[in-house]
Amino acid sequence: MNYLNPFKSLIIWFLMVWNVIAKLWDNKFNSSILIKNIMKDHRVLSGMRPTGQLHLGHYHGVLKNWARLQNEYDSYYFVADWHAFTTHYSDRIDLEKNVSDMIVDWLATGLNPNTATLFVQSKVPEHAELHLLLSMTTPLSWLERVPSFKDQQEKLKSKDLSTYGFLGYPLLQSADILMYKAGLVPVGEDQVAHVEFTREVARRFNFVYGREADFEEKAESAITKMGKKQAKLYRELRKSYQETGDDESLVKAKALLGEQQNITLGDRERLLGFIEGLGKIILVEPEALLTEASKMPGLDGQKMSKSYNNTISLRESPELVKQKVNRMPTDPARIKLTDPGDPNKCPVWQMHQIYSSEQTQNWVKDGCTNAKIGCIECKKPIVDSIVSELEPIQEEVAKYESNPNLIQEIIFEGSERARVVAKSTMEEVRDAMGITY
Repeated sequence: MNYLNPFKSLIIWFLMVWNVIAKLWDNKFNSSILIKNIMKDHRVLSGMRPTGQLHLGHYHGVLKNWARLQNEYDSYYFVADWHAFTTHYSDRIDLEKNVSDMIVDWLATGLNPNTATLFVQSKVPEHAELHLLLSMTTPLSWLERVPSFKDQQEKLKSKDLSTYGFLGYPLLQSADILMYKAGLVPVGEDQVAHVEFTREVARRFNFVYGREADFEEKAESAITKMGKKQAKLYRELRKSYQETGDDESLVKAKALLGEQQNITLGDRERLLGFIEGLGKIILVEPEALLTEASKMPGLDGQKMSKSYNNTISLRESPELVKQKVNRMPTDPARIKLTDPGDPNKCPVWQMHQIYSSEQTQNWVKDGCTNAKIGCIECKKPIVDSIVSELEPIQEEVAKYESNPNLIQEIIFEGSERARVVAKSTMEEVRDAMGITY
């Protein structure tokens, strides 16, 4: 047996990797662009406005999902502090405290700054620049037809929302997404329209500015760099897609381009546009990553929301949790202890469906419908479960709050990481628009 073979194979593998790195260096790729190229199809981005304390609705509807996604995707999560002004511009919000508290709550519920990029929107000013430049090509009618525009105006009648900031916030949201070329955006069904709007914005921008004067010549030149075999395959897939609309050919072509080491990132995006009959793909169209709707009810049975004043915050003390749950309305038919009730008419039952075991739920149904237990007795398992759920979170909150410098470091480092990607995107955008003089 030749014991040198494994060592020889390792040397060959190392030389191959080094050759790839050398080629990337010759093409003036830096590490951030390499990472972006590899991960952009597997990148998720989402944000949250810092308008107050986070509650159980945020935890069950958003944060638990973010914590799961960070282990599956290249994840970017940001505090959308500029977005807070779209509806709260005249309110006295302590943004500094709200931002810090939000980051602490994220960390306490399982987000890892070493796994996901956590940053603050206003610390990456490129967001504002991209928003401005996108506004030059976005039709006014597109903004006016966004479903949430009229819905929010109706819900927030007490606020003067006849501002450009409110009208234009979906475009700022699009800039947030397009900046990081995020392939996936985790949203609920009510937010799918925003992702589709973002796709339209990207498509229009690419159509207007992706048409280089010598686009076809550059595309043909890039094809030859792939080598004869790969170039032939690319041409066959392009022909198949353009002539028959075969989606599988498009998928295969994208995979083929992703494997190429002899072409630059610009060439790769140019060839992607070439196969789709477009110009160079500058801004990537995202897809909605549908998340399961939060089943967390508020204290009144409606969706848990600060707007309805029916929340239990992640920092609620056990005493306040008990007070709030005990004040929850129950089946109005149960006036006396001896009156039978119907769990389906009781908001507390919705809580049991989230927090209680099957055995406890059976106990509740039997005790309520047969008037064997009182409403306070019925609520006790809910109180105990919520307190148990919040205890480890609050321990983590206390740990992070005792080290405010660490929070500032996490915000700074995350925002700097995000800004590396943002600067790269803006270089491409400015170049496409001719703002490079």
